[in-house]
Amino acid sequence: MDSQQFREFGKAMVDFIADYLDNIRERKVLPSVTPGYLHTMIPKSAPQSGEEWKDIMQDIERIIMPGITHWHSPNFHAYCPTANSYPGIVGEMLSAGIGCVGFSWVSSPACTELEVAMMNWLGKLLGLPEEFLNCSKGPGGGVIQVRFNINTTKNK
Repeated sequence: MDSQQFREFGKAMVDFIADYLDNIRERKVLPSVTPGYLHTMIPKSAPQSGEEWKDIMQDIERIIMPGITHWHSPNFHAYCPTANSYPGIVGEMLSAGIGCVGFSWVSSPACTELEVAMMNWLGKLLGLPEEFLNCSKGPGGGVIQVRFNINTTKNK
């Protein structure tokens, strides 16, 4: 794929996403497929060459969408919607386009420093003490991690 094909495919995907979200209420919220449905619709092994993007777009609607739970549907009243918005989608496009690897400051100074600033913003929004923030004189800063405990019991 060259840059011109990328532009066409990218614009087509933006239109697809916008149309999808504009018309999501017309879609059945939960899929009616059975386990293994996808395996009968795709090749048994990887293709030798890539497909045209227009064919991929058709496959998305024909193969993928029948198995999608439409979390953003206004008719979906279970769980909660995922954090998705037009600005978030565009942000993901930018992030993927830059392809930043931010595991240390030297690998990408802007990525590291933006992450630190955003974590400070989040810490302040959460009302964390200044000692937890990177802008304090203490050892604070870094990332906020959430730990989930999942209790499982085995039938004996």
